[in-house]
Amino acid sequence: MLVRNCIFIFIIFTVLSTLLLRWINPPYTSFMLVKQITTKQTSHKVNWVDIDMISPHLLIAVVAAEDQKFPDHYGFDFAAIQSALENNKNNRILRGASTITQQVAKNIFLWPKKSLFRKGLEAYFTLLIESLWPKWRILEVYLNIAEFGPGVFGAKNAAQVHFRKSITNLTQHEAALLAAVLPNPYKLNASEPSSYVSNRSMDISDQVKSLGGSQYLKNIWE
Repeated sequence: MLVRNCIFIFIIFTVLSTLLLRWINPPYTSFMLVKQITTKQTSHKVNWVDIDMISPHLLIAVVAAEDQKFPDHYGFDFAAIQSALENNKNNRILRGASTITQQVAKNIFLWPKKSLFRKGLEAYFTLLIESLWPKWRILEVYLNIAEFGPGVFGAKNAAQVHFRKSITNLTQHEAALLAAVLPNPYKLNASEPSSYVSNRSMDISDQVKSLGGSQYLKNIWE
């Protein structure tokens, strides 16, 4: 009985919390709190910007870089997961396959250290988010909480720190550079790009073109 009640309370609490975040902008995330505690950095908070103020170049750049099936999947890209598993069998450099929705679930609700338990919770919150939020909201939250450099959380801060400009006015090249550092913002730098970052940003720009540019995201507004 106790276990059943605990599960029921957990489900109600998590569903209500996720539903509220459809309209309420999170002031911080669990990742921010964990990094503040473990690194003893100054406190972080979300410097929010609405999606209609974000450069369309950045919207499509992060989708091209991180999750090209974002407009159509229901939280998981099973083809990418299978490809990553095959790659990781024979390569020392491991490749992930998390969708944008999975990254939002992990960053808001969970913790950095990987485990099967965390992956299970991540899948649960991913399904909640996909069920309760529209696609544009998922992308909006992602761009406001993603880390684009050590302690540089959110696209608004990233545009100011790396390019000293408004997030609204990012060029296609600058957007591709920001998207290029997302896999490892602690080693990759958008404002002082290494040859790897420069090459990756060019590849992202090519992917954006192949997807058809910002028009590729037209269905997320529905």
